[in-house]
Amino acid sequence: MDIQRELFALRDQTYAVFQSKLTPTVAEELFIGVRVPEARRLARAISGHPASLIFMKELPHRYYDENMLHGLLISEMKEYGACVEAVDAFLPFVDNWAVCDIMSPRVFRNNRPDLLAKIREWSASKHTYTSRFGLGMLMSHFLDEDFCPAYLDIPASIPSDEYYVKMMIAWFFATALAKQWEAAVPYLVENRLTAWVHNKTIQKARESRRITAERKAYLNKLKRPML
Repeated sequence: MDIQRELFALRDQTYAVFQSKLTPTVAEELFIGVRVPEARRLARAISGHPASLIFMKELPHRYYDENMLHGLLISEMKEYGACVEAVDAFLPFVDNWAVCDIMSPRVFRNNRPDLLAKIREWSASKHTYTSRFGLGMLMSHFLDEDFCPAYLDIPASIPSDEYYVKMMIAWFFATALAKQWEAAVPYLVENRLTAWVHNKTIQKARESRRITAERKAYLNKLKRPML
């Protein structure tokens, strides 16, 4: 099986142009143009196939769509230890938000105690998309039944100036406001976040359908001046 050929067989050049505009950190010529539902179907079809195992070791990939497929293949993995190893091997080669955010391994759901230590490690990384991935996993797995208020200190303590990390921190806190209001709102009231992240959190929270109009009005009063 030639996986690159499989991807090119699914090519949509109009979509390639569209996707390149959403992902400015990747050169336009590196987009094949595979729509995400098609990439997901391919990942499910070839997951565990010897060709997919070889493909996942052939880093770095050339095309954006190969990286998307790699992230989707990781998401299909069923053994926690092997999945974490695959994530650690792949993250240094992730160079855009879309590939970073496509990775959502289902096996993580049943391994939260071990996952938290890895999240702390990933989140603290100086590599933009490793840090973003760790924060995304914290948001996905630790704002519901396994929530602890101390977990909010993980994103709040990251001193990054990287746009895609700051955006994820804001997204995290906007989600925390929707799910864990009482624990999250003090981070805004007490100005525990940088001004940019603080205001972006409020913007995202006010766009959310999960937060009441009354709370949105309150958040609007907490906006800070940008120096």
